[in-house]
Order: sequence, then structure tokens, then C-alpha cells
Amino acid sequence: MQPFKRVVICGVGLIGGSFALALKAAGLVGEVVGVGRHASSLDEALKLGVIDIAATDWAEALAGADLLLIATPVGQMDAVMAAAVPHIGPDTLITDGGSTKADVIQAIYTHLGEHITRVVPAHPIAGAEKSGPSAAHAELYKGRKVVLTPLPENDSAAIDRVRDAWAACGAHIHSMTPQEHDRVFAAVSHLPHLLAFGLVHDLAGRANAEQLFKYAASGFRDFTRIAGSHPEMWRDICIANRDALLAELDAYLTELAYLRALLTQGRADALETLFAEARTARNAWAEQQAQ
Repeated sequence: MQPFKRVVICGVGLIGGSFALALKAAGLVGEVVGVGRHASSLDEALKLGVIDIAATDWAEALAGADLLLIATPVGQMDAVMAAAVPHIGPDTLITDGGSTKADVIQAIYTHLGEHITRVVPAHPIAGAEKSGPSAAHAELYKGRKVVLTPLPENDSAAIDRVRDAWAACGAHIHSMTPQEHDRVFAAVSHLPHLLAFGLVHDLAGRANAEQLFKYAASGFRDFTRIAGSHPEMWRDICIANRDALLAELDAYLTELAYLRALLTQGRADALETLFAEARTARNAWAEQQAQ
């Protein structure tokens, strides 16, 4: 793969910072420029070697850039694109790390129309509950999936170049339509986060919260690990994908109502059957992940 001379990362935390470090580890980038809202994050990223330059404005950052990765929370992407577009060169590739796609693509069409052939949306499936530059590491994407949701207007060479960049980070590349992407991830990512946040919030608000947390062990830890994730990011994701997420929440509420009925009626055999079916499905998934 041909190296990038200059990569610009907007959002130098876990997703953007790990992308930068992975390209550096692969020897595929000359310099990495960081852009962000907070000087403290840029300073930290600079000290940690995540970025080489902390830019103070878009004109400075994007001068001669080969690639721009927008790795902010999805709620910020519209404003980021609006601010960046006057300074994007005619050869700069653009991709993102957003966990929702319909809203991001709407912002792309609104602000980046003149560059649309070179804007290839993406979603790395490699999050963690930690955030910020200190959470970034070069191995984050190794063996993980990155989903591309190419646009009809995309140039095939641009798609290939963005695909190769993520693959160079160690990722396995997949493709979906934006609509399919948002439906799938509402079920397997956004809903689990919503449930984990909700359970912790419920228990934390109870009069005996201290006692409950004192005796919580591995089951609670495993179920609620993702409730330690970045609140702003997950606020934006839930609002951006709320229609698909509401549909999944309604389906889950139906399942909970069924479980409640089984408990109310004392139907032990039916509960065991449901648990066995869930266990089989979960173990099959886990075995597939281990391959």
C-alpha cells in the first residue's frame, strides 16, 4: 500500500488515536495532524506520540492532507464538516468512524457535495469503555471488523484506498448499505448500551444502592461494562439512530413481557427452554468470534 504523506485526525481519542498509531506502526504515514475541541486532548495526544502536530485551525491542518478521518461523536460531525469543507483539497480522501450512518451521510451530502466522490463513510467495530488519547493503541483494530457504507457517487479508487487504510490497521473490512448498518447496530450495539446504562442508573438511584453495588460481582460486571462508555458519544448515537433503536427496544420489551409472564405463571420448563435456546445461540456466536 502506498503510504500517506499527511493524515488529519479530527478527534484524537480512542478511535482516531488508534487509527493514527496503527498507521504509524505499519509505516504508512509521514505525519499525523490532530484537530479537536479541547487543547488539553491535543496536548496529551502530542505528548503520547499519537499525533505529530496539533493544528489550531482547519486551513493549517488540511494543507497538503492525503486523508481526513473524522472521529468525533456523531453529533459533532455536521459542524466539523461545515468547518472543514472550505479547506479540503481536491485530492484529500475523507472517511469517518461514526457508529451511525444515516445522519452522518446526510451531513456529508449537505456539506461535502463537491468532494462526494472521495468521501467514504466507515464504522470501526472496535469501541471500548475507555476514551481519550491515553486509551488509544495501535492494536485496537487487529482482527476487528470495519464496516464501509460506500455512497453511489464514490470513486472506486477512493473506496479501495480507504479500505486499504483500515485494512492496514489490521481490520477485516465489510460493506453494508447505510440503512442496513443502522438497523443491525441498533440491535447488537446500541440497544445493549442503552440497557446497561439503564440498569446501572436504576440501581444507583435506589435507597440501598451502596449495598447493591457492594455485593455485585462478575455477572453485574460483565453485563454493565459498557455503561462505563463515553456519555456524550452514546447520547449522540441513541438520538441519531432513535427510530431503529426504538423498534429494537419495543421488541425487547415484548421479550421482557414474555419472561415476566413465565415467571408469574411459574413455568419453569418454558424458562429453561428459553434459557437453553439463548445459551446455544450465544455459544455459537462466541465460537464463531474465536475462529
